[in-house]
Amino acid sequence: MRRDYLGIARNLSLAIAFLAFVLVCISGPGTKAGWFPWQVGLGLLTFAFCLGAAAAVVALVLIVMLAFPRLRVRPWMPIAAFCLGIAAAAPPAMMLAQDKSVPRIHDVTTDMADPPAFVALMEVRKKSPNGFAYGGEAIAAQQRQGYPGLKPLVVKTGPRDTMQRAIDAARSLGWEVVASDAAAGRIEATDTTRWFGFKDDIVVRIRPEGEGSRVDVRSVSRVGGSDIGANAKRIRSYLDRLS
Repeated sequence: MRRDYLGIARNLSLAIAFLAFVLVCISGPGTKAGWFPWQVGLGLLTFAFCLGAAAAVVALVLIVMLAFPRLRVRPWMPIAAFCLGIAAAAPPAMMLAQDKSVPRIHDVTTDMADPPAFVALMEVRKKSPNGFAYGGEAIAAQQRQGYPGLKPLVVKTGPRDTMQRAIDAARSLGWEVVASDAAAGRIEATDTTRWFGFKDDIVVRIRPEGEGSRVDVRSVSRVGGSDIGANAKRIRSYLDRLS
């Protein structure tokens, strides 16, 4: 009878771990492909974490029980269940840890006093849940605390030369450059995240600074209250590429 219970536990833990792993694998691509809303994709990821963690715990107990010779029946099953459970629980756990380590904002800019404004992408921003307006001092205070080193880039080249370099840098990062206005010193682009396919919009503003140029960047998510640090990381990568 005890072996029957152990057999059920082995089979169930492996099945649950496999299900959790599958949910993780489809959560992002399914959202990106439009099979279900992004809220469902994130929900699948959360559910996968719960299932994967539970399966891994049960599998770990079964692995410990392998120390008893009379219980060594199909030892590969709890080992496989443990590995699959950990593989399913790890990605959402890392996302949760990242979310707790950064400000819960989705609008990041190098100029909080005068954020670059959307023009070509204004209608898209109006239709998005996060809108187009900057959140003001409440958002700026969180950014200063979470990303104190984020600041404009000053380059030695003039605005005209910097403009082309800025466009090239955006395209080299895989951004879709939607519009560029040399006279206004503005570039607007959209970046699509790899896993979930989230659309984030970017404004690059170039102004004269002495004999060179000052480059400000604003990156804003279309959906979600927190970007898990994606916008700040995007701005840093862009300014590093441009410099």
